[in-house]
Amino acid sequence: MDTTTLALIELGAVFFGLGVLGRLAARIGMSPIPFYLIGGLCFGNGGFIQLGDISAFSHVASEIGVVLLLLLLGLEYTANELITGLRRSRMAGLIDVALNATPGAAVGLILGLGPVGAFVLAGVTYISSSGIVAKVLADLGRLGNRETPVVLSILVFEDLAMAVYLPVLTAILAGVSLLGGLEAVAISLGLVTVVLVLVLRFGRYISVVLDSPDRETLLLKLLGAALLVAGISSALQVSAAVGAFLLGIAISGSTAHNAVRVLEPLRDLFAAIFFVFFGLNTDPTAIPPVLGWAVLLAVLTSLTKFLTGWIAAAQHRIAVMGRARAGAALIARGEFSIVIAGLAVTSGHVDSRLAAIASAYVMITAVLGPIAARVVEPVMRGVAARLPGGATKRRIPGDEPDLL
Repeated sequence: MDTTTLALIELGAVFFGLGVLGRLAARIGMSPIPFYLIGGLCFGNGGFIQLGDISAFSHVASEIGVVLLLLLLGLEYTANELITGLRRSRMAGLIDVALNATPGAAVGLILGLGPVGAFVLAGVTYISSSGIVAKVLADLGRLGNRETPVVLSILVFEDLAMAVYLPVLTAILAGVSLLGGLEAVAISLGLVTVVLVLVLRFGRYISVVLDSPDRETLLLKLLGAALLVAGISSALQVSAAVGAFLLGIAISGSTAHNAVRVLEPLRDLFAAIFFVFFGLNTDPTAIPPVLGWAVLLAVLTSLTKFLTGWIAAAQHRIAVMGRARAGAALIARGEFSIVIAGLAVTSGHVDSRLAAIASAYVMITAVLGPIAARVVEPVMRGVAARLPGGATKRRIPGDEPDLL
């Protein structure tokens, strides 16, 4: 059997398998990310069957998946929303960094992953999954809740933090000097600032250039622009992901709405390939030795994320039940954590154990997060019922209808 035929068969099997896994995840109300990672682990190095003829395609497709993930994330925000979110969440955002990056960095140093590995693991444990959080809030009907703007503002702060973190990480993995790293940060901050200013003043023109009444033309323009901007950003050592994110911010109005509609299926396809590709490059036999550390990190950072949401909601005078919902909503990690770990692993400059820890950690938190968001209210009511006076005499502040 020739190489092309075998590659087509393998790709067909992978795509069909992804569809089955996605369907299974939807049936049980979970994010498909853990299922995609498990699928990759089963068919990669050390798995049941090793797929070898699609590695080149999978690598390029996974890079496109990262670009599309960040492009659509940027499409969710306008420049004004980003600035407003940054202003209202700056204190909570700094608390978020301190509480959730520290455990990852500490475990990285304890395991002997070195400063670079610790820096990578700090990013993995810090960033919540915007996609999972948004889906959970929508599924549970909480988009109109008082605490939801607080949750979203924290996610905005995290996304902007990635605009600084990713260029630094890219520079470190490339082995540049301290001066080179500072230069990458300066370029990134300057680019973010320039883009926000340009979007505020001339954003409508970018949308006009990219807009088209024809779906095919719109798709080609958007995809071409995203890949161009991502490539140029990468050449400037700013990170392709950040470039795609900034382009998404620049697109607004009806163009952004139409862009989301035409790009979502493509995003889902290439993002799924990205998660599978990460799993394919992770040796499943490396997970058991570090599983205990992954579980410890998952439990510890679930508590710190919960505390982050609680403190942020309390700063906005949200009542107790809303604080609990805000904290539980932030627990899930997902796409960004794998993007960070993927950049590190493919560079070859970090210990191979990092991929195993990141895979196990994301799988645990991506499952635990939605579950915690669903059960937090019953748990809080149960706690209130056990307090002196019982449920009939004592109500949880924030449980009143006008506050939901």
